[in-house]
Amino acid sequence: MQQPATQPGAFQADDPHLAATQDAEVTRVRVLHGAWRWLLVASAALTILLCINQQFTLRFFVGFTPLNTEYYYALLLVTLPFVFLVFPSGPKASYDRVPWYDALLFALTLGAALYLMFHVRQAAELGWEYSGAPPAVVWAGYLTWAVLMEGLRRTGGWSLVLCILPFTLYPVFADSTWLGPLKGQDATLEQASAYHVLSSESLLGIPLQAFAETVIGFLVFGTALMMTGAGKFFINLSFALCGTLRGGAAKVCIFASALLGMMSGSIVSNVLTAGTMTIPVMKKTGFRASYAAAIEACASTGAVLAPPVMGATAFIIAEFLGVSYAEVALAAVVPSVLYYAGLFMQVDAYAARHGLHGLPRESLPKMSTTLREGWYYVFVIALLVYMLLVMKRESHAPFYATVLLLVLNQLFNREKWTLATVVKFLEVNGRTFVELVGILAGCGLLIGAFSMTGVMSSLAGDLLRIADGDALLLLAMTAVTSLVLGLGLTTTACYIFLAILVGPALEQAGLNKMAVHMFIFYWGMLSAITPPVAIASFAAAGIAGAPAMKTGWESMRVGSIIYFIPFFFVMNPAFVLQGSVLEALFLAGKVLLGTLFICGGIQGYQIFIGDLRRAGGLEWPLRVLLMIGGVVLATPGGSIVGYSAVQLGTLAMAILLPTLALSALRLRVARA
Repeated sequence: MQQPATQPGAFQADDPHLAATQDAEVTRVRVLHGAWRWLLVASAALTILLCINQQFTLRFFVGFTPLNTEYYYALLLVTLPFVFLVFPSGPKASYDRVPWYDALLFALTLGAALYLMFHVRQAAELGWEYSGAPPAVVWAGYLTWAVLMEGLRRTGGWSLVLCILPFTLYPVFADSTWLGPLKGQDATLEQASAYHVLSSESLLGIPLQAFAETVIGFLVFGTALMMTGAGKFFINLSFALCGTLRGGAAKVCIFASALLGMMSGSIVSNVLTAGTMTIPVMKKTGFRASYAAAIEACASTGAVLAPPVMGATAFIIAEFLGVSYAEVALAAVVPSVLYYAGLFMQVDAYAARHGLHGLPRESLPKMSTTLREGWYYVFVIALLVYMLLVMKRESHAPFYATVLLLVLNQLFNREKWTLATVVKFLEVNGRTFVELVGILAGCGLLIGAFSMTGVMSSLAGDLLRIADGDALLLLAMTAVTSLVLGLGLTTTACYIFLAILVGPALEQAGLNKMAVHMFIFYWGMLSAITPPVAIASFAAAGIAGAPAMKTGWESMRVGSIIYFIPFFFVMNPAFVLQGSVLEALFLAGKVLLGTLFICGGIQGYQIFIGDLRRAGGLEWPLRVLLMIGGVVLATPGGSIVGYSAVQLGTLAMAILLPTLALSALRLRVARA
């Protein structure tokens, strides 16, 4: 990948998003040409039009209203077959032409989806998903089942298929005694096939429903935002605000990645967009290559957590809980603020310890110029937030915001959209739709398998017995499992897996539903910076020219504070706004103060005290005490930990006050 200029002033050039995204796509997906490319563009246009027709109840302007299941199958019809065109069968397959076997898979998938779409209304009337499905429907189900698994392999990799496929077959042998707590009601292969492709609990279940109802609109909005130059605006704004601060380049990275993540919801896209600008500048101002890449990886990973436009998983959480997406976005506000504040403090302490200064003001974009050129992005985002939180129109909000954005872009942006831009916009969206459907549709079968066997209620009780009713132990088990699964699965697949298996047990343990699902989501997200997979760390390492595995371990160290945060909001659901706002603010302030001391201990520089290396032999004892005291202070009291907030606060002060006093005294003596 070609590296951009390292001078911030050069950021007034082209939007980096498109170039970075295109480079990434070339390495991952097949470049379609000719008729195939135009079919993909038409597929994206039809996907968007089908969504608009359904959300705005346009009835195709002829009075026909499709059932939800017919709408879902129509989306599968225009997206799923393209998985075999866009994603090659393997690394040795052709990346510039479509081989005959992929064209055949395209045709078979198209035919099966078309057949099932035309019969799904009759299936709903006659209950075919439970019994009586005609042989032709059963065989169409077998074919769909097979292509879904192959599509899952191409989009999510072998690890995802090996996790999902056995569970899709699980209903066939669910009554086997060797399954233990997973023993449930069995079904024949024919019944499983019909249930998987016709039931609203499986292929047409929560993941695909979330995609069809809300995800499409937000993906369209995010792509439009970046293709109108928002990436350039957010990065310039970040340099103008944070560039001159201590360790300014790294703080710009965190701020820019947070802003971009709020709009894109994509970890890798965030790394490639912001990282190509911020990592070279960090290296130039004194940050080690691996450390600069680690900062970008951690900052970009928060993209799927940062509202208003979170990753696809957030929409699935809303479907699982039966709440609006706006409620999930609000629940993520405090955790995302704590996430980025923790990173900011880490970077500040690191920069102070190593004497890393900010960038000269004359080399940075001017705030007035930046706002004058991109003021309308703020206006559009304000409209989106207003429609989400005040008007509660989450399915309509991204479309209205996109229309307003495009109108303002044509009026005020020097770079107007042309017909070629529209085609590129549809092509980029088409690839995104195809990848998400390939993953979400396959994961839906996992939910269907457990729904069909009725094993969920008994499994929750068994997990509680294993943990002996200890909610904290069950949380620790969930965190470890989520991290391990996340090494091989996407964040969305990892969340779905654990929301089915562990979520009910955590809820039965008396924990808040929203907090439980946010906990599972958060830990699945952290796999992006945790070796051996660490996709965000490896993407950033490629830009920085740093060793991939070293960057992964560095990311864990930089982001160490963020591994604590999910436990906090399960211990007290006020963190996810499931309680008093004042309590949430108080707890957030307490965590931020505790984080300040944790970061001081991790980095060896405590703000208001100084560089702890001057404490000589006392350096490490003081750092350990700062970390312990910070964790105790940040931990909310409650029944899970067995201590009240007052008791924990008193203990924290008993640790921190003598430690801070001794640190200050020791450093004063060293300076004298």
